[in-house]
Amino acid sequence: MLYIVGLGLGDERDITVRGLDAVRRCSKVYMEAYTSLLSLGLDPASLANLEKLYGKEITVADREMVEERSDQMLSEATDADVAFLVVGDPFGATTHTDLVVRAKSIGVEVKVIHNASVMNAVGVCGLQLYRYGETISIPFFTETWRPDSFYEKIQNSRRLGLHTLCLLDIRVKEPTLESLCRGKKVYEPPRFMTVNTAISQLLEVEELHGGSAYGPDSLCMGVARLGSDDQKIVAGPMKKLLDVDFGPPLHCLIIVGETHPVEQEMLEFYMIK
Repeated sequence: MLYIVGLGLGDERDITVRGLDAVRRCSKVYMEAYTSLLSLGLDPASLANLEKLYGKEITVADREMVEERSDQMLSEATDADVAFLVVGDPFGATTHTDLVVRAKSIGVEVKVIHNASVMNAVGVCGLQLYRYGETISIPFFTETWRPDSFYEKIQNSRRLGLHTLCLLDIRVKEPTLESLCRGKKVYEPPRFMTVNTAISQLLEVEELHGGSAYGPDSLCMGVARLGSDDQKIVAGPMKKLLDVDFGPPLHCLIIVGETHPVEQEMLEFYMIK
């Protein structure tokens, strides 16, 4: 059996009782560490906390392992119980859907244990979940790569009066372009996009398009460390959120659409002064 277990958003204690039972009966435990991170991070001390509570040694699985070398994990699951831990909910990233398909194609039984993810926990902001349009991802711009494919999606949601959840780039164990050219991988330091960087890039794209999807005065909500004890939520115009210190990662951004009176009441609790 391959158990794919959601860990939630906070710390090691956010695992469900059912998830914890599954992990404790597994002979091997892997933890995905590139689509998201628990608020406690993945330094040796934090990993030790997970292992102490779960009662298992945990192998941290980076993107390279999951996307290119997952055959080993699936092979182990053919004759033993193996757990694959995912921050948030197991299906918050398409990589994990692919893992299920590959497991089933070789006859490995899969059991999924769900948990909270950014997709539902963002409801704490007070904006009704069924009034969101398409979720987008914003990557880090580089000198030569400044993608804007998300712009049209935001524009379409804005025309319908819907909110847009923006998931911000996480770069963990990413090889440098120079090292790829040389054939020997050297990895960039970890980087996590802030609300401030996301807004700066969004405003750059809007200026380039000259459209009316959003602008410096558009109402947004910046969210940091969603689900943790020190989560931070601030609402205000884009230009004002640019100067807010949201603290450590992870961050996400919401571009607010048309609001219901109840949503407006909740927004006031978070409005920048």
